[in-house]
Amino acid sequence: MTSILSAYELGQGFPVLIIHGWQAEGKVEELDFEPIFCKTPGLLRIYVDLPGMGATPADNVTDLDDIYLRLVHFIDSRLQKLRFVLIGTSCGGYLARAIAQKYRDQVDGLLLRVPLIEPKDSMRDLDPYTPLVENKELMSNVPTEDKNLLGNVLVQTPAYIKTLKAKYEKVYLPAERAADKKALDPIREDPQRYELSNSLNDKNAKFLAPTTLIICGRQDEVVGYRDSIRLLELYPRSTYAVLDRGTHGLPIDETGVFEALVHDWIFRVNEWRGRTGV
Repeated sequence: MTSILSAYELGQGFPVLIIHGWQAEGKVEELDFEPIFCKTPGLLRIYVDLPGMGATPADNVTDLDDIYLRLVHFIDSRLQKLRFVLIGTSCGGYLARAIAQKYRDQVDGLLLRVPLIEPKDSMRDLDPYTPLVENKELMSNVPTEDKNLLGNVLVQTPAYIKTLKAKYEKVYLPAERAADKKALDPIREDPQRYELSNSLNDKNAKFLAPTTLIICGRQDEVVGYRDSIRLLELYPRSTYAVLDRGTHGLPIDETGVFEALVHDWIFRVNEWRGRTGV
């Protein structure tokens, strides 16, 4: 029997199902979204942990289809016939698109943050890393341990480095430590396992409600942003934003723009629900 995902809920009201990225957990999403949602009453935020991540055991998952089916089982058990909206980050965005396709009669909104479009690494349209603000002297004084932790630093200022390091220490590192790499690494390393069987690129995948928000990072070295442009054809009423200074971990220092976009999305979701009488 398929196991139920571990999840926790904040607030009450209209359900928002939030799906994190690969080797992450619900706490990663909470860090960025709760400062926005806590100002927006009437939303029940449901943060799930995918199999092998956070508090959910891997329980013999072998590919992304297995993870998708666990999400389906969770939705059927927890939300049943309720209407809801979806948020997905990175691989969670890829999964959220598949969920939106399956539950198109229940989903009233879709927010995709730095969404994975091309599961195969070799197919991704990426730009090479180039720092936007370079400070070689500053970087030479950053401890080697911090350099290894942070990787390529896009904006080499003390404030940016401090914020980025705090995010790693607060959510990224705990999530990485909690991840079941023995179960997850074989999936991530095999292009066939790390791709859903269902096509998300044909007309059946279209989402027509005017409540889709796609947020990409102009300097995203993991999934890029150009591959996501094709979503404009599948989601013809979507808002599409590419944030400068935006990496795969956005928001770092572009929090104001991020918050404004999410607030606008919530407004449009509520407006859409009011018009459709749901």
